[in-house]
Amino acid sequence: MIRAGRAYAAGEAEGLAVVLTDPLSFWGGVAVATGAIIDRSHPQVGQSLAGKILVMPCGRGSSSASSVLAECLRLGTGPLGILLARPDPILTVAALVAEALYDIRCPIVVAEIDGIATGDRLRLTATGSAAQVVRL
Repeated sequence: MIRAGRAYAAGEAEGLAVVLTDPLSFWGGVAVATGAIIDRSHPQVGQSLAGKILVMPCGRGSSSASSVLAECLRLGTGPLGILLARPDPILTVAALVAEALYDIRCPIVVAEIDGIATGDRLRLTATGSAAQVVRL
């Protein structure tokens, strides 16, 4: 499977997908120290995002979520890349800040996510405004 997408933050990442059925807010929803989902109302509570390709419909705010994601990226507890069905400016800001401050890239790609399952191995490639999603 190869899908074209739109790049919102540049970079390349390869890893196992963790697919969330519902949007997630990093603010209050993710433990910075571990990368685990701690929002007890989220269907995938307890799932770790660390070192994975995060796949979800979209983010769920708040604007403070960008600082939490950027800190997760700095600590190595964040996702390697993020694949969304709809654009999310808050997550994009976090990826851009992490690159500018910490020289850490977390590509953010918007593309079709149907048919991708947790455990699938994905490669995200995002350059300029173009992106590609490959299931390996």
